[in-house]
Amino acid sequence: MTGSAATFCYDLKGQVISISASRADLWPSFDLMLGTLRVAEPVEPAFRVNIVETSALQESPAGNLAFDGEVPEEGHCRMIDGGGIVHLIFPGLQTASINADEGWAEIRVHPDAKVKWTLLMMVLDAALDAGGQHMLHTAGLTLPGREALVLVHAPSGTGKSTTSLALASQGFGLCSDDVMILKLASDGGITAWGLPRKVKVHRNTAAMLPFVAPCLGDKWDTNGEQAVSLERLAEIIRIEETVDRPVVALLHLARSADAQTRLVPMARTDAMVALAADNVRTGMTGLLPAQRRRMATIAMLVKAVPTFTLEVGANPAEAAPLIRSALAARD
Repeated sequence: MTGSAATFCYDLKGQVISISASRADLWPSFDLMLGTLRVAEPVEPAFRVNIVETSALQESPAGNLAFDGEVPEEGHCRMIDGGGIVHLIFPGLQTASINADEGWAEIRVHPDAKVKWTLLMMVLDAALDAGGQHMLHTAGLTLPGREALVLVHAPSGTGKSTTSLALASQGFGLCSDDVMILKLASDGGITAWGLPRKVKVHRNTAAMLPFVAPCLGDKWDTNGEQAVSLERLAEIIRIEETVDRPVVALLHLARSADAQTRLVPMARTDAMVALAADNVRTGMTGLLPAQRRRMATIAMLVKAVPTFTLEVGANPAEAAPLIRSALAARD
């Protein structure tokens, strides 16, 4: 559909969003990630995103400066809190205006450019928030033989993907190694589903987990990683379907000081602080409404499920029986 106007709709587990643009290839990364959630039949979206290709960028909107700094690998960015509308600005390149209350967002991108990942994720975050769902930087895995899942949290670069793949090799099912979407269930519990995005496998992960070798090629990016499709990984581990499942535990990863893997209870307040530090953005104007709602969801999560510290040693697969045993004792 390159070169012609296009509108696609995606069903985010009950929250349907539409993306319209003059060219479908303006948001290739987004469609690659959510393509399996695309809705074929006509449906009325709850959140609309319009991508406008223009050199007339709106770089000075009214409001208070909430952020002004560098975004890793994407350049200088400003965020303006305009009250009902939040603006994200990459000077001279592209802007986004998001009105979560009215259910719309507009991305203005300079001709011949592609929409930056940060803009896409912020718009997706707003669309989810408008539907009572919240994106968290955690992995999610189902327990062997069960629909219930555990969330595994750790800041980037501390072994979340490695641990997720190791657990998957021991009968756990992979929902996502990086991003889970949480929402409050009707019974007061917490459910989650994983964004169906590729898994980035680092050289170190490949060396530690040789069973992933059949899924890897010869080329590594500048970060020493390869992006592996879920379809390819499904040949060696169980990849779960993108559906809501109950969350039964939260695990916070830590490096073992003695190379031994162990699972120990974690204070709920400590779990909340660790999860919030990696998932709640504080700007110059304090917490924006969406961030306050995310903080409230994190509070409900740590109140509803047991929280643990998972100290990962030389063999992360050793965590599997520890997790099964700890949760079996609570059934």
